Amino acid sequence: MLSKIKCLVVDDEPLAADVLCTYIRQLDTLTLSGRCNNAIEALLFLQTNKVDLLFLDIQMPKLSGIDFLKTLSIRPSVIITTAYRDYAVDGFELQVLDYLVKPIPFERFLVAINKYHAQHRKEKVMLLPVPAASAPFIYLKSDKKMIKVFLKDIICIESLKDYVKVKTIHQEIITYQRITYLEEKLPDEKFLRIHRSYIIAIDKITAFGASLIEIAGLELPIGRQYKDAVMKVLLPDG
Repeated sequence: MLSKIKCLVVDDEPLAADVLCTYIRQLDTLTLSGRCNNAIEALLFLQTNKVDLLFLDIQMPKLSGIDFLKTLSIRPSVIITTAYRDYAVDGFELQVLDYLVKPIPFERFLVAINKYHAQHRKEKVMLLPVPAASAPFIYLKSDKKMIKVFLKDIICIESLKDYVKVKTIHQEIITYQRITYLEEKLPDEKFLRIHRSYIIAIDKITAFGASLIEIAGLELPIGRQYKDAVMKVLLPDG
């Protein structure tokens, strides 16, 4: 069964937010992960929760939706929801998925959701089911072909904005994908996010300190926001 798309609604207008939440609940492919009244609440929510799709109002107190998006180095897919058409250029410059003008008809909402599905069919890394006796693997798209990569061979994954570089014991592969997508798909007991730009294979670690990890001859930084979670994994009794 495919996992549901995790949605976050950020809107200071209760009625507008209610409409979006109702729409989300009507689709079996979506799940409502949260609802925030302003961008500051959303920022705190995203620090501790994984979200696939963000429905974002623009004109809100404290921080506008546009300014909020500019603060996010890594962000989910974004659908702007606003009563104003004037911000469409700003939205598309920030590569938002769609731009919905309130009041939003259900049919127009469905068009935006279909855009999400279409985009992720193109970008998705193919994670194929394998027999229990076989070593798990993924296919990564690179240079117009799908490359089979066994999870046991992966050393680390580095984010390159909209691309990632997957370093294995045999090769390096650059593929069009966001690191957050791979983080969700890789098993937590085998892989660890140590920085907004790095995921590592736990069994390939050769040494670590308070601010860096050594792995396969590389020294990778531990991000401040990841430090506590990293140390809980590496020093479970500490």
